[in-house]
Amino acid sequence: MGKLGKRKSIRIKRCLVNRKTKALEQPNNPLHGMTLESLLEYLLGVYGWEELGLEINIRCFNHDPSIKSCLKFLRKTLWARKKVEQLYIETRYP
Repeated sequence: MGKLGKRKSIRIKRCLVNRKTKALEQPNNPLHGMTLESLLEYLLGVYGWEELGLEINIRCFNHDPSIKSCLKFLRKTLWARKKVEQLYIETRYP
């Protein structure tokens, strides 16, 4: 294995170690490792667009909703993302 191959394997090992320690750092965080897309898909499975729009009054849920447009909005708007995360926690862990 040449110098470049060795460096690459060292970087990969460091990444794996970092992932393991990060997972151990947040054992009580129910959102750790969850993507916003998976949160939204779970809530859609439970509520559907119409009821989700009633639970959280956000335009992207009420007018021509799509996962793509909602993700774009939620990634830019912290207060809306917090509401979605809170609803997920309340629904998933009652």
